[in-house]
Amino acid sequence: MQQVQLSEAEQRVYQAVTTLEARGQVPYPDLIAEESGLTAEQVGGPLHLLTEKGLLHREDSPMAGLDFGPRFCARQMA
Repeated sequence: MQQVQLSEAEQRVYQAVTTLEARGQVPYPDLIAEESGLTAEQVGGPLHLLTEKGLLHREDSPMAGLDFGPRFCARQMA
């Protein structure tokens, strides 16, 4: 398996997503920012890049009328 090089911000964001999931919390961007110690503006780029690299996937709210924004879930590494 090839190694994916991540920036420090990408590492922090990915770790925040996996930590939130482990706690049973939904990884919305505002919670990811809080957990990673970054601002909401700072997590946008890393979230996009991690999604492009296939490490995260974006899910939109499944319930009509209750849109809390997108959530980002970690892909399980084999």
